[in-house]
Amino acid sequence: MTPEKQTRFWLIGFAVFFAVIWLLSEILFPFVAGIALAYLLDPLADKLENWKWPRWVAAGVLTLLAVLSVVALMLLVIPLLQNQLVELSGRIPQYLETLRGQAADLLATIQSQLSDADMGALKQKVSGAAGPDIIAWVGGVLAKIWGGGVALLNLLSLLVITPIVMFYLLRDWDRIVGTVDGWLPLRHAETIRQQVSQIDEVLAAFVRGQMTVCILLGVFYAVALTLVGLDFGFIIGFGTGLISFVPYFGMLVGFVAGIGVAIAQFGELTPILLVAAVFVIGQFLEGNFITPKLVGDKIGLHPVWIIFALLAGGALFGFTGMLLAIPVAAVIGVVGRFGISKYKSSSAYLEETKTENSGDG
Repeated sequence: MTPEKQTRFWLIGFAVFFAVIWLLSEILFPFVAGIALAYLLDPLADKLENWKWPRWVAAGVLTLLAVLSVVALMLLVIPLLQNQLVELSGRIPQYLETLRGQAADLLATIQSQLSDADMGALKQKVSGAAGPDIIAWVGGVLAKIWGGGVALLNLLSLLVITPIVMFYLLRDWDRIVGTVDGWLPLRHAETIRQQVSQIDEVLAAFVRGQMTVCILLGVFYAVALTLVGLDFGFIIGFGTGLISFVPYFGMLVGFVAGIGVAIAQFGELTPILLVAAVFVIGQFLEGNFITPKLVGDKIGLHPVWIIFALLAGGALFGFTGMLLAIPVAAVIGVVGRFGISKYKSSSAYLEETKTENSGDG
């Protein structure tokens, strides 16, 4: 097969893959979730298998433990979150009214210090900003994610379909990998195995490590904000930790929500500063100790690339797209770096240097 035909073959394959994801995105979530859980727990299944456990027994035990963990989460944590969410929704009008009054006082103070011309220019700049457009776009993305994922995240898909997919994939994981490995073109098999190994390393470092980071941050923020005395500190802190897999975005959302509730609740500088200090300390611990220790610096995924991948996946394919975003980003990153290394060793990159050297001689 010529290089042109190979390129055409892979382009058609990728186009078909994305078309299938696009058409079936509304029903793929439980299957993608099962694949993700099987990938995460495969190392544990391998360890149990090394301890002379039959593979199907290891897969069944891990699947059962995963289901029990989800049920325990639903029974223990979700009621607490639900109660705080209900109470928070009831207090939002009061908080908004308080913040509106404080904003009006601040605006009056600013207005007293500026001329009418300065106020007019300030209002014109604010009204001409792209804020409403950005808010509308983010709202559209969130609506797409909600419609494509949460509507399908029901008891059936969570407790029936996903565990079934997870069990069979865990049981047959090595067989599936061996089968796919046998399909590789013999001429490029070793190169492909090396790239897949790097992709696995990136995914393992990010997904498995980042999951632990999110849980630790959620516990820290929830406990610290509760001790400070912030209303709904548990739900704000735990939610901040859970969305910290999006670099900087999780902390920023939690910081804005926490400071907003603190301003409306306390109205004094000291407790507001304490709430801000919790997020500063959490960000410091994450950046200097937790993430370097658990994730490391070998993931090769830039924070901006992760944010873009998650938003693009959510906008295109809903919640299923967000689950697929990081694996796709890892594949593109590894393949892109491999392509650049090949390009830098090719005549297309080195030709000018060779020409210059021959001219100097």
